[in-house]
Order: sequence, then structure tokens, then C-alpha cells
Amino acid sequence: MTSPSPGSPVIDAQNITLSLGEGEARVDVLRGVSLRVMPGETVALLGPSGSGKSSLLAVLAGLERAGGGSLSVAGQDFMGLSEDALAAARRGRIGVVLQAFHLLPTMTALENVATPLELAGMREAGPRARTALEAVGLGHRLGHYPAQLSGGEQQRVAIARALAPRPALVFADEPTGNLDHANGKAVAELLFAQVADVGATLLMVTHDEALAARCGRIVRLEDGRIIADGAA
Repeated sequence: MTSPSPGSPVIDAQNITLSLGEGEARVDVLRGVSLRVMPGETVALLGPSGSGKSSLLAVLAGLERAGGGSLSVAGQDFMGLSEDALAAARRGRIGVVLQAFHLLPTMTALENVATPLELAGMREAGPRARTALEAVGLGHRLGHYPAQLSGGEQQRVAIARALAPRPALVFADEPTGNLDHANGKAVAELLFAQVADVGATLLMVTHDEALAARCGRIVRLEDGRIIADGAA
């Protein structure tokens, strides 16, 4: 992935559309969304269920194909890349934290973090994974499998996996959505601290006003459109 020129947005999405289904079953999920995000920003995508915020994040991260519009991420045209090229562009450069954790159940915490580093061709994947897990307070859980970890611990592993490569961009979709209040608060603190430590740009989907307020900017969506965009 190339780097954007100085002063340029790290994400530049213009008139993004996305529809699901066909004919009478067609649903317009995104209706001409335009969004620019500058390097180092922390941005919350806020809105009710069905507003399109998770779909927008998936499109911006290259996990979902937009139906129309233009999308540049870190100076690269994401609309023009094949699936393999998108995967290569994300690898080691974009970190993704999802609500459902998506840890591999047959791998230990250490292996869940180290394997993506190995696939990205990074040296010393094991030591880097260990350091990332220690940073999220799981140095004593390296050999544990996901089923042996609490929900909060699994989300910490997911954060370590996303941030171990020190990515320029981090996408987080309801990172505290499956956690109780205490664990959710702890994971949120950890996520913001880790993002600040690696100097990444953060784009986070949430329905939690308090969590959104921790970002520097809030983008509000409703019915597939941006209805407000400003400082938190």
C-alpha cells in the first residue's frame, strides 16, 4: 500500500453506494456517502441499528465491495483492486477489530496473533505477538485457547492481533458490543491507548454515545446517509 501525499486524506470516499438483494427485495444500505479522514484522526461512526454504519466500515476497510462511487485508502484506489489485491493491501497495514472476535478456536492466543504476522512476511512473528499480548495484559495467557478465555480476554487478543503489525489504519466495529460494562470500559481504554501508541488512524463503529465522545470526531448516519459530521 502506498502512502498518501502529505496533507492528503488517508481515507477518501466519495458518493459510496451499496445495495443488497435484487428486485423487490433490494435494500439500499448506503445512499451516496462521502467521507474524508485525515491521518491520525479518531472517528466514530454513530447511528442506530440499520443506519449503514457497519456496512460503511466494511466498504472502507475493503471487506465489502461498494456498488458505486470512488474510494481511495492510503493513496490506493480500493475500487479498482481485485479481492487478492485488497487482501494484500490490508495485510500488515490495516487492523480490524470486530464485535465477534473471530479468533481461530484451534490456535492459542499467541498463535492467533503470530499467524497473521507470519502471513504478512514479518520477521520475529512470535516475539512480536508475545509483546503485543503483554501490552494488552495477557502475557500470562499466551498458551490459552479462545474457549479458555473470557469475552474480555478474547477481545484483548483481537486487539493485539489487529495492532501487532503497527498498522496505519485501525477499523473497529462495535469493539465493546459483546462485553459487559466493566469489560467494555477496560477494552475501550485499551483500544484507544494502543491506537495512540502505534500512531494509527482509528475509525470505529458504535451505538454508544459515551464511547463515540472519546473520539475526536463523530460522523452520524441514518438510513444509509451521513446526517451530521463534526467534532465530538
